[in-house]
Amino acid sequence: MSTAAIGHYTSTGQDTRKIAFWTFIGSECMLFGTLIATYLSYEGKSVVGPTPQEILNIPLTSVSTFVLLMSSLAMVLALAAVMRGDTRYSKVWLATTAVLGAVFLVFQAFEFTQFVDEGLKISTNLFGSTFFVLTGCHGLHVLVGVIWLATLLIMSARGKLGPEKAMNVEIAGLYWHFVDVVWIVIFTVVYLIQRGPAA
Repeated sequence: MSTAAIGHYTSTGQDTRKIAFWTFIGSECMLFGTLIATYLSYEGKSVVGPTPQEILNIPLTSVSTFVLLMSSLAMVLALAAVMRGDTRYSKVWLATTAVLGAVFLVFQAFEFTQFVDEGLKISTNLFGSTFFVLTGCHGLHVLVGVIWLATLLIMSARGKLGPEKAMNVEIAGLYWHFVDVVWIVIFTVVYLIQRGPAA
């Protein structure tokens, strides 16, 4: 039996690590579901500006969204490279994923700085409070993902990320794809679907 075949499996036939991580993702879904529901509950209820319509830069955020989505493609390619034992391209695609994630964070930092300059802070109004908490929490998750990818890249550079370690990359991929899917929901709810101030 190969090293890659050794593992602990549940009655579903799935590796226990993967099942445990799916459970973790379930708890993360509840966290982001709560944050998104809170944002929607208070949307349009700020008594002072600025409002989303006045401040959100949809074209800029569309570019950063595209960057994050492309990072998911790079993650898929990184896993494929690790599974076939291609150390060169596993490093290339892991690095690409991490860099694209970092670029997304730079976009977010620029956006936050711009909003503060225009008078929107976390304490300005209900929109500011819910917006910064929701998108900031997501940004923190992206940062964790970038650090995780950096550790995998170091392992790959040291020759310690062969096919037998593919599950490590697959689990990191699950996390990264989850973060991307959450951002699609946030982008749609916050940037694309906007309601006016409550009457």
